[in-house]
Amino acid sequence: MNLALAHSRARAGVHAPAVRVEVHLGGGLPNFTLVGLPAAAVRESRERVRSAIANAQFEFPQRRITVNLAPADLPKDGGRYDLAIALGILAASGQLPVQALSDVEVLGELALTGELKPVDGVLPAALAAAREGRRLIVPAGNGPEAALAAGGRAWTARTLLEVCGFLQETHPLPRAETPVVAPSAAYPDLADVRGQAAARRALEIAAAGGHHLLLIGPPGCGKTLLASRLPGLLPDTSETEALETAAVHSVSRQGIDLRHWHRRPYRAPHHLASAVAITGGGSDPRPGEISLAHNGVLFLDEIAEWSRHTLDVLRQPLESGVVTVSRAARQAEFPARFQLVAAMNPCPCGWAGDPSGRCGCSAEVVQRYRGKLSGPLLDRIDLHLAVPRLPPQDLRPDAPRGEPTAAVRERVLAARARQLARAGTINSQLSQADTETHCRLTDKDQNLLEQAVDTLQLSARALHRILRVARSIADLAACEDISTVHLAEAIGYRLLDRGAPAQG
Repeated sequence: MNLALAHSRARAGVHAPAVRVEVHLGGGLPNFTLVGLPAAAVRESRERVRSAIANAQFEFPQRRITVNLAPADLPKDGGRYDLAIALGILAASGQLPVQALSDVEVLGELALTGELKPVDGVLPAALAAAREGRRLIVPAGNGPEAALAAGGRAWTARTLLEVCGFLQETHPLPRAETPVVAPSAAYPDLADVRGQAAARRALEIAAAGGHHLLLIGPPGCGKTLLASRLPGLLPDTSETEALETAAVHSVSRQGIDLRHWHRRPYRAPHHLASAVAITGGGSDPRPGEISLAHNGVLFLDEIAEWSRHTLDVLRQPLESGVVTVSRAARQAEFPARFQLVAAMNPCPCGWAGDPSGRCGCSAEVVQRYRGKLSGPLLDRIDLHLAVPRLPPQDLRPDAPRGEPTAAVRERVLAARARQLARAGTINSQLSQADTETHCRLTDKDQNLLEQAVDTLQLSARALHRILRVARSIADLAACEDISTVHLAEAIGYRLLDRGAPAQG
């Protein structure tokens, strides 16, 4: 048989499109041609495959070898196709049964010795192979990742020779298994936050409805401390959400940490991070911070110090929950449904509005500083809150501790259960039509809302976000309808839009 077909998977964002590795042995002078839009790393597989086959005690055919990676218009990169190419050559030369490759997908980079090296992006490939009903063979180092999705249909191998023995049914391979690992330490407790009752309340509302939150206050008032407590208030991820999050980490260079399985990601990049680091990209597109925070929390500290361009690239993902990275040769789409918590000082020196009067910034300087956040970005942040400086009595060692995370989390979970039962989603993700259906107001409250929108000069987007926040406040109070109290509190979280002082 001069023709053989092996199956593998490419990496395209968090997707794993199928790749057919077609191998043909023809007459003529010995030659090895690789076609199908291969990148440099894929073209170099010729030498890796040649050496690996020889060192596995097989014969490398001295014929004209043509390898086609189909579809031809899909860019191929990395060493993930080495194993499939080697098996295709062995099958085409009669050293392996061709039919043994029909229901198997393989991934793996070959060392010159024939050893299999791990590759990235195995989880999306394992999910796709499971949907197709094919067996999957991966390097031993990728076994724990493949086991998350393959439903017992994934095997691991250490060498090319072991894979060939398995396909010839002379050598069994171990099934991929997820190791038992100790979970990471518990989230930090909200009880550690002293005072700041209003900020704790806003954090609870944000957790209940999945709302974005902006904290404005002087240095040392607890903004970072509050943000780090938010993941502990959120429910654990479902199995589907955990797989989505793990798939993003699988195609990144960070990999999957099984200690954090079912935990909400918490990302806190530095304000000098570039737009590409935040959204993802590169010549070989990889996920950025907003995708690594998918189904979790993205904390942007000192948000006024970030570049305006970097912040504005957040606007579209905040609405759609997806970021698309387009390059000349390819396009990749990554999920990016995260909960944003941003923190900033009220002015460059950090003390505008403080009763001590220590701020020396002029009104123009303060306005220019706050103006670094564009109106469209502020529109997309549901809760804007001033966090005052802590009074000395709250800093004493014997000062009373706040309510613990466990107690607040119970109320958050109950509120989320009401939302899911009512609309099938959390309040922050309600569509405009669902907002109008589930966030109805009395005529009196509708007039109050319209007056607030007119006085504060808010957009239609901000209006709908006020309604969703009011709905979350009502859910925390176990109320079926939004009352005036709930609406007034939600409007209060928009007062800073109009340049209200950051204190008091």
